[in-house]
Amino acid sequence: MRLRLKILLLAILPVLVALAATTWSMARQGMALAREQQTIVEQAWLSSKESELQHYVRLAYSVIEPLARRDDEQARIQALDLLARMDFGPDGYFFVYDEQGVNLMHPRQPELVGQNLFDFQDDSGQKPIRLLLEVAREGGRNGKPVRYLWPKPSAGGQVAEKLGFVASLEAWGWMFGTGIYLDDVEVALAQVDATAQDSIHAMQRQAIAIACLAILLVTGCALALNISDHRHADARLRQLARKVVYSQEEERARLSRELHDGLSQMLVSVKLMVETAQDSLARHQQVCLAPGHSLDEPLARALERLHQSLAELRRMSHNLRPALLDDLGLPAALRHLAAECSPEGENPAALQVNVSESGQAVPLPEAYATTLFRVAQEGLTNIVRHARATRASLILRYAPDGVELVIQDNGTGFCGGASESEGGIGLRNMRERVEMLGGRLRLDDAQAHGALLRAWLPLPARSPDFSSTVSA
Repeated sequence: MRLRLKILLLAILPVLVALAATTWSMARQGMALAREQQTIVEQAWLSSKESELQHYVRLAYSVIEPLARRDDEQARIQALDLLARMDFGPDGYFFVYDEQGVNLMHPRQPELVGQNLFDFQDDSGQKPIRLLLEVAREGGRNGKPVRYLWPKPSAGGQVAEKLGFVASLEAWGWMFGTGIYLDDVEVALAQVDATAQDSIHAMQRQAIAIACLAILLVTGCALALNISDHRHADARLRQLARKVVYSQEEERARLSRELHDGLSQMLVSVKLMVETAQDSLARHQQVCLAPGHSLDEPLARALERLHQSLAELRRMSHNLRPALLDDLGLPAALRHLAAECSPEGENPAALQVNVSESGQAVPLPEAYATTLFRVAQEGLTNIVRHARATRASLILRYAPDGVELVIQDNGTGFCGGASESEGGIGLRNMRERVEMLGGRLRLDDAQAHGALLRAWLPLPARSPDFSSTVSA
């Protein structure tokens, strides 16, 4: 695993651990708060309902108490009728029982009227009517709350827990009261709990979003740092490549000087000595040699070989570092290169190379002149060896923002028709040289119309050169 990836993981893992711990803590605390809130809401709800039911019972008592003073059957009937009409909602009603548990009035379940429910048992085995009577006797006229199970009319008779409030009317021996079913309270509490759960989940989502944002920020910073490091590495690599190229050019120049000033002079001296020996032998060969023998032919061949060696040595020295490039500049070096690029052998005039310039000429830094010369050298070499062209042109174009070298021929295509993506070492070397200076190399290759090679280099306010690169 790479060091940068390890550092990135070390930065992200604590965030993930903190996220997990925070989320778990928030969920735990949220659930505890939700349960506490539910308990508080339930107690407050039941307390308010008890107060409400007590208010209803006192209101009913105040309505029927004047009738209880008359103590006649008509007053009882009128009191039952008033209680039957006092309801609040589908499951809010009053009921009346006597002390023996006989139902005297029930507006939602009229079939119970007249039945003795004193010993009636619910599903849990409890006797609700007996419980109501006991609580009513304890509460008296002020009443008292009680919980019990009873069928819910709006639910089709399904048994549900009910919170009742009952009171006793001692004058007639009645127990009357009302109540609410607690499943409605449970629904309300469930809504409160759902709201609390939604709030907890929203907080968790916010925490996850913040953690994801932090992870993205850390990752982005790591990527930015990585990109910055890559850019610095690329810049250093380009600088190193420039130093290598400059060193190569310096070595070429040194070898060229040594070949020209050392070996070339020695070969010239040898040639002069051979020529002197040839002249001397020509004057005295009658004396020194037997009749029919002559040294003219071997010496002539030796002189020819020395002449060829000198020409090859000059060519190698010029290719290593053309003196014209340093003395007269790039245009002169290109014209000299065009004059020497024709194939050697049977048809020296097989390729005609035309050199031209356009735009306002400006002095080029050593790095630019050397790079364009090497591109022209490699391009013409490929044309001579592979393109089978009869004409080629070198165009040096100056522009305010750069300089461009265009190489065009009428042959079969660059490197025998190879495309740019399939180019050999020569094309890659040209591209690397040009891109080192921030330029670009483009090849338009068409076998029917030859090849067009463009090398463009930018000219900044302060153009880079190899010497400044090395000194840096």
